[in-house]
Amino acid sequence: MLGETARTWLRRWDEQQERYSPDREERFQVIIDVVALSLERAGTTSPPRLVDLGCGTGSLAVRLAGAFPDADTVGVDGDPLLLGLGEEAVSGTRVRLLERDLTAPGWADEIGPAGTWQAAVSSTALHWLAPDELVTLYRSLAERLRPGGVFVDADIRPPAADPYMFELGRHIRARRGRRTGRRGREEWAEWWKVFLSAPELAALAEARARSPIARRTFNEPHGLTAADHVGLLRDAGFSTAATIWQCGDDSVLVAVR
Repeated sequence: MLGETARTWLRRWDEQQERYSPDREERFQVIIDVVALSLERAGTTSPPRLVDLGCGTGSLAVRLAGAFPDADTVGVDGDPLLLGLGEEAVSGTRVRLLERDLTAPGWADEIGPAGTWQAAVSSTALHWLAPDELVTLYRSLAERLRPGGVFVDADIRPPAADPYMFELGRHIRARRGRRTGRRGREEWAEWWKVFLSAPELAALAEARARSPIARRTFNEPHGLTAADHVGLLRDAGFSTAATIWQCGDDSVLVAVR
């Protein structure tokens, strides 16, 4: 474990992420509120299975563990470097972190059988997947979630395909960032540049260089609108889907199995 070194980088990660989502903590709370209602409606007494997709450093998984300490919470990510920090974040909780590629067949097999997941959640992670990869992922989630289970995705997505609405969504989020004082924080690319060259993280950086994620090409975010996602989710087998929280192009989308 990296101890205080990891905790320092975790704080820096959270601050950097708030540059792009000024209401990041509120988004986390909205996700928790959705999961809580889903659990209440399910009425089950057994520990629920909650899965954080693209969990990164475990920011969301830790908050889920705090809200649902008895849950079987699993964080999945393909980046061993971020997961190395995440191990420090989740220490003392029941969260399990797995290094898996969400686009690879069988990534979910050891998490739990079909129809047993209560919730699959994600925060600012799935926009890197290509549309065809999202289609496959959504189908997999529809198979894994129990009836009434939820998929909750907090991410940056255009409110509409219209170019003006695309610009307006980004503008509103940027203005929110300035009002909260978070717009001037460290940029994502700069964080990664310093992060990968930090001597204390050399072992994790080497592990990342050997992993499949180092060979993955990260294209520009796919730009799918909320309506596009709703259509894909319905086609995948979800009964309903809608945006339930939004500030500009920063939103939380919920789909019910």
